[in-house]
Amino acid sequence: MDQHRISTYIESLIFVSTNPMSLKELTSAINEYLNTSMKADEIQSHIDALTEKYLADDFSFEVKKISGGYTFMTKGAYHEINGQVLKKQSKKKLTRTALETISIVAYKQPITKGEIEAIRGVSADYAIQKLMEKELIEISGRSEALGKPLLYSTSDKFMNHFGLNSIEDLPKLKELKLEDYGEVGGERAPAVSEEE
Repeated sequence: MDQHRISTYIESLIFVSTNPMSLKELTSAINEYLNTSMKADEIQSHIDALTEKYLADDFSFEVKKISGGYTFMTKGAYHEINGQVLKKQSKKKLTRTALETISIVAYKQPITKGEIEAIRGVSADYAIQKLMEKELIEISGRSEALGKPLLYSTSDKFMNHFGLNSIEDLPKLKELKLEDYGEVGGERAPAVSEEE
């Protein structure tokens, strides 16, 4: 089997997939389509070669592992220009309230609505509803507390949206300079222009 051909098939699968493709998915797809019995470590070596290939300065994008799978993403050097265009094109940004809420969920998950509200000091109904609609958080069970309230956790879409491979990739709280993000609670920060 032509090794270059296998790499190009893997490359095309990563490129066309709307979600990051796991090693297991890539291995299964290649074996099924090419009627082979390649092992996962063989497919991984092709992925590693592709990752190395796209590190070259000739490319503005790279193969990244996020959410337990592989996807193409633009390199950091191009984020600013891409961000300018995407900011203009985006019509559904997260509000400051939604960002506060999803941050609490990300760092404290699994967490109940009551616990979110206790941290924020205000109702979280609307923010939770919007985050659920955008599929950034999901119901992950029920608490053992009185009334067995629902527990919320971040979703795979959250990982994709924020470019994380695992929840451990979130910045540590001690690394964050809170003055860069404004106060949570207390006086309301200036409004951010966005649509829900």
